[in-house]
Amino acid sequence: MSASLSEPGDTPDFRQVRDPDGLPCVEVTGAWNLRALEPVLPELALRLGKHTGEVRWDLRPVVTLDHAGAMLLWRAWGRRRAARLELRPEHEALFAGLGVERETPPQPGREWAKPIRFLGGRMLLLFDHLYGVTLLLGRVTLDVLTLARQPLRIPWREISANLYRTGAQALGITALVGFLVGVVLSYLSSNQLRTFGADIFIINILGMSVIRELGPVLAAILVAGRSGSAMTAQLGVMRVTEEIDAMSVMGIPHTLRLVLPKIVALAIALPLIVLWTDAVALLGGMVSANAQLGIGYRFFLSRLPDAVPIANLWLGLGKGVVFGILIALIACHFGLRIRPNTESLAIGTTNSVVAAITIVIIVDAIFAVMFSDVGVF
Repeated sequence: MSASLSEPGDTPDFRQVRDPDGLPCVEVTGAWNLRALEPVLPELALRLGKHTGEVRWDLRPVVTLDHAGAMLLWRAWGRRRAARLELRPEHEALFAGLGVERETPPQPGREWAKPIRFLGGRMLLLFDHLYGVTLLLGRVTLDVLTLARQPLRIPWREISANLYRTGAQALGITALVGFLVGVVLSYLSSNQLRTFGADIFIINILGMSVIRELGPVLAAILVAGRSGSAMTAQLGVMRVTEEIDAMSVMGIPHTLRLVLPKIVALAIALPLIVLWTDAVALLGGMVSANAQLGIGYRFFLSRLPDAVPIANLWLGLGKGVVFGILIALIACHFGLRIRPNTESLAIGTTNSVVAAITIVIIVDAIFAVMFSDVGVF
């Protein structure tokens, strides 16, 4: 295709002449490109429609020819190449692709197997994440064994920093949510207990539900959304900026300096946050019980140890340790899997929070089944 533009005198045209053998021939002249064809296209197309017989076409006098001109001639020939055609070699490529039948894409039918493929893909992705988490846990375990033999290599500073960020800085939000949950639970329960004259059992309901279930789960969900996302984002940014690769080049194991301190810090901090959340939630419930049922604060605190066995407290703290390890492990797993782009960072952080909260609820259900006879009169 020629790249030159038509001059004012190069008007596209054609005429019927006689070749040396005396046979009819259509001689095409001028510039047959989009710019030159636009003003005379309707008239030219009408004239071309009258030359549909078996004549010889001579395109050698053409000054300029592009795909628009080739397509116009192609349609005049009945969407097929003229039987007798003479043209320049450089114009041959314009007609080479015309008339080639293209495969029609198959019409989408009923994809009955699409749900099965989707489910299979999700299952494979789940197994891939389980394998990655197991592999990361194995590396952390080897790091723990290494530190047991070489205590001087324990990253105390990283553990202390993570303990402050995941523990001390989370006290405010957990206290606020815990207090409000205690107020709501006490208010709703007191309305039902007053109907049956069982006001005193508000202490049992608040103590068992908060210390055994709501406190650990509520604290774990808040920490997963707050600290877990921060851990994933931190490791993801380090992956994007290639800081983790730089640590590997320098011979610094990233699991020892980045993953292990987070797991240890959250395993220590979350049981303490559970205690804090339990205390604030019981405080909110106690205030609501005093306002709704007239139960005094001193009586509430004196009856609480008899209503809730101490085993429930240890069970809640044990849940806190397990939840802390799982949240940190999942957050680090998703953080290390982030690819070096911002979209992957956002998706990885979201998936980390969702996975951590889901695992917390699943593990809490397992605890409830396994220890259903513990701490119950």
